[in-house]
Amino acid sequence: MTLIRDTYWGRFPFDFARAPRAHVEPVTLRSHDHRVLRGLYWGPDAPSRAALVMHPRVDFTRHYTIPRLLDAGVAVLALNGRSPNDDTDTVHEELLFDVAAGVAWLRRRVEHVTLLGNSGGGSLMALYAAEAAAAPEARLARTPAGAPTGLAEAPLVAADALCLIAAHRGEGHVAARAIDPSVIDEADPHATDEALDMYAPANGFAEPPAPSRYAPAFVEAYRAAQRARVARIDAHARALVGAARDAARAMKDPAFAARPFAERQAIERARHTRHVMVVYRTMASLHYTDPTIDPSPRPYGSLLSARPDLMNRSLPGFARTVTPRAWLSTWSGLSSHADLAATLPRVTLPILVVHAERDVEITPEADRAPVEAALAGRATIVTLEGAGHYFEAPLGARDAPHVEALMDVVVDWLARR
Repeated sequence: MTLIRDTYWGRFPFDFARAPRAHVEPVTLRSHDHRVLRGLYWGPDAPSRAALVMHPRVDFTRHYTIPRLLDAGVAVLALNGRSPNDDTDTVHEELLFDVAAGVAWLRRRVEHVTLLGNSGGGSLMALYAAEAAAAPEARLARTPAGAPTGLAEAPLVAADALCLIAAHRGEGHVAARAIDPSVIDEADPHATDEALDMYAPANGFAEPPAPSRYAPAFVEAYRAAQRARVARIDAHARALVGAARDAARAMKDPAFAARPFAERQAIERARHTRHVMVVYRTMASLHYTDPTIDPSPRPYGSLLSARPDLMNRSLPGFARTVTPRAWLSTWSGLSSHADLAATLPRVTLPILVVHAERDVEITPEADRAPVEAALAGRATIVTLEGAGHYFEAPLGARDAPHVEALMDVVVDWLARR
């Protein structure tokens, strides 16, 4: 049995299907905090406009929007952040330096720069736009883990427009809906509170692909327990970060040098220890199997699998291995700053939002409603009927009509900016 959804076979769904008609240039940039970034610059001749495409983790250097943007005369910098294809230690406040490097590089070449945020890239790009618009002293001073961000001193060059494509509210909110609240021991993937197991037939789960039905009382208890589990992981992450911070303070104590070597070494080891947390069972959102919860015409299952009941126990999934600081910054729905509901009211740029009607992960109540409320009528909002999260074609097809429909909207909107 293959657990991975067939969307991912043949080619990655976020890759373009045809080669763009433009030259491509490998680009190496250095961020304000001295991290080396790499990407591809796709350029038509003498462009006046460009788009920056980037995701917190996923490699978007062959993103499906690139060919049509180039056809429209829009250059594209498809940039990888500091940890491509690995979000174990992804801190959004640090990724803002990466976005800033990309915007600054484009700004030296073109007159108009659009931030293009697809999926998890949406909350990242919106966070950047909000911070770039703020006065330096009003920017985020600390990460959710309590570390100084350095954003007040950073050159956050403003862009000219923000385009959000199939963007969820934020990775923390996705994880908060998908985390399994029946886990009763974070060190044991088997330990389960059966009364909170959404994949137990006794609680309303039906044999896939038949739809499940969960009682309102179960849904209420389930969501409260999900929030409680996130809060427990938050507390654990903060305790681990706090231990390292306490050790750092001890090293600055004037009496530290007089301590015996063994004591100093133990404190230094504590200061430099970097924990990696394993978060079991993060494929357990009720809307995966019950279509009456946050209803939409989405297919059964999760973005990653048509059998989330099995993948929930397997390796793939959200936030499966993560450092404490990355959990708090990226994957905690209670702590992360990468939240469209919080950032979009601070964004002053023209904004385009394109939803995919049949998106399996992004639903009307949980994602679209908070985003649209935060925009308060200040954006162009389009929903493409029949489209999936990646606007992907059926398995094996070469043409992607939903990508073309998406790009008709995007290109037309950009042409009017």
